[in-house]
Amino acid sequence: MEYIFNFINQKTIYLPVLYICIAILVYGVCKRILTYIIQLQLKHLPQNGGNYKKVETLGILLKNIGKYIIGSITLLAILTVYGIDVGSILAGLGILGAVLGLALQDTFKDFIAGISILLENQFAIGDNIEIDGFRGEVIFLGLKTTKIKSYEGSVKILANRNIGNVINYSLSPSLALVDIAVSNREDIKKVEKILKEVADEQSKELQKLKGPVEILGINKIEDSNLVYRLSVLTEPAENFQVERDLRRAIKIHFDQANIKIAYPHMEVTHGDK
Repeated sequence: MEYIFNFINQKTIYLPVLYICIAILVYGVCKRILTYIIQLQLKHLPQNGGNYKKVETLGILLKNIGKYIIGSITLLAILTVYGIDVGSILAGLGILGAVLGLALQDTFKDFIAGISILLENQFAIGDNIEIDGFRGEVIFLGLKTTKIKSYEGSVKILANRNIGNVINYSLSPSLALVDIAVSNREDIKKVEKILKEVADEQSKELQKLKGPVEILGINKIEDSNLVYRLSVLTEPAENFQVERDLRRAIKIHFDQANIKIAYPHMEVTHGDK
């Protein structure tokens, strides 16, 4: 029994166990504090929103970083108990780190760029963005890569380090513009009256509008046509659907009022023989 007690009483036995217990305790406390802070942030965000995903990603990232830091410090402390020269190990790790840094510099650049995107809120999951002429919805935002899905279904995968100029269509309202060409033979007052009816009706019926539909008037005078323009502010990236709905409503009202929408055509006449 005394032999067992003396064995356990050796610092090479109890100190490593003590260090591990302290590390687990510290990590548990830090994790709880971080989880509490993250939950406070998520509480005020919509669950399906991009910012919700961004905060979640940051929480996971910080927990992993904390785990590796605490684990590394604990390992070094245990090594000192056994008389191992930690300084020489750190020097060796420094050389190894330099070699790995050269080999994995692109990966490190991806991580740094990914963290910058998250912290600077350049875009989030669900945002409609355009990068190098490719436009679509952000479906994945990680520390190494970003995935964008176009409306056609194609997915573009980008290394974060290669993401330069970004156009984000989800940060502010979009503008829907609709041009309608009618023959210059049509009664202007009648056309404008029908367009006013459409604008008033669609301002109440259409969803995702940020204001009323406005008639800007005659935007262009072409060879035999007058081009009227309508505009309305919409929720971010919803302008295309609103434009389609407006064109449909205008076509229905013009048909009912017997107003013909202009289209390219050619008139052929036969001279007298």
